[in-house]
Amino acid sequence: MTGTPNRDPVIALDVMSGEAGAAEAVAAADIAAERYPRLSFLLFGHQPVIAAELSRWPRLAARAEVIHSEDVVAMSDKPSQALRRARTTSMGMAIDAVKQGKANAAVSAGNTGALMAMSLFSLRTMPGIDRPALAAVLPTLKSESVMLDLGANTECDATNLVQFAVMGAAFARTVLGLERPKVALLNIGEEELKGTGELRAAATVLKGARLPMQFLGFVEGDKIGSGDVDVVVTDGFSGNIALKTAEGTSRLVTGLLGNAFRSSIWGKLGYFIARGALESLRAHLDPNAHNGAVFLGLNGIVVKSHGSANARGLANAIGVAHDLVTDDVNRRIRDDLAGVNMALATTLEPDAA
Repeated sequence: MTGTPNRDPVIALDVMSGEAGAAEAVAAADIAAERYPRLSFLLFGHQPVIAAELSRWPRLAARAEVIHSEDVVAMSDKPSQALRRARTTSMGMAIDAVKQGKANAAVSAGNTGALMAMSLFSLRTMPGIDRPALAAVLPTLKSESVMLDLGANTECDATNLVQFAVMGAAFARTVLGLERPKVALLNIGEEELKGTGELRAAATVLKGARLPMQFLGFVEGDKIGSGDVDVVVTDGFSGNIALKTAEGTSRLVTGLLGNAFRSSIWGKLGYFIARGALESLRAHLDPNAHNGAVFLGLNGIVVKSHGSANARGLANAIGVAHDLVTDDVNRRIRDDLAGVNMALATTLEPDAA
């Protein structure tokens, strides 16, 4: 039985797997403990290392239990290798705590493929969900948006895309606080005849289903960052490429700006004048500010932090887990699936699904 929501959420934190190290992970837990006074932790990893760090944070120490693990999943480990060692690793033990009902969510900054494999093997998918999807919050011109799938599934049919839309909308209602998020399918054009048969079939279902969302049809890649769409739905192949392109473009823009401001005395003067606006831009694009991707569709909540996230970034990922637990996002997904299953059955032909 997986962890169920309660008034005092428990987070199973994989302390050892991130690139930043145990010190940043424990510091992140203390930040989250300050933000969420009812939150408590199970800290998985090498007990002597965690205990030494925990001595620096008495507030966290009063609300945390350290559980020793012999092994750590390396970033270079193949998912199959990590899966065989799941019972002895900090990552696998954190996920198992969710399965056993000892924790409400697991958070790890470790190997994405290993985390996905372990989570799927241990927790399984929810009834009515064929495949889980990796969802994350991205910055936009207006605020933030949700995008999924970001790499868990390279090929998807219409049913998968509809389920992703349902899960993404539930996630956006929880994390972004939107009553009826605007949802669109990523496509090569906005016209109804554009795109693959799977995309068009999924759009037909979503148009006819009565769901707590506003389905807008299709959105092109250049509109992802506009903020006009709250949830962008796609397969994992396209989603991962779009995500990496956006991250690279962000680094390009900030790099070009830095070069321009350093190129001359006038550039340096311009930086001095525009410093406040530039700092605001840097903060908006900072990956730590939007940290916390989620494997949606599992019988339990698992949050993936950036491997290189600092303490503030990892604390934000813990905050995502906290919000998903307290808002019972899986219940939202189950309720919404009940409203879309009939539309799937009546709309999709057997060879279109």
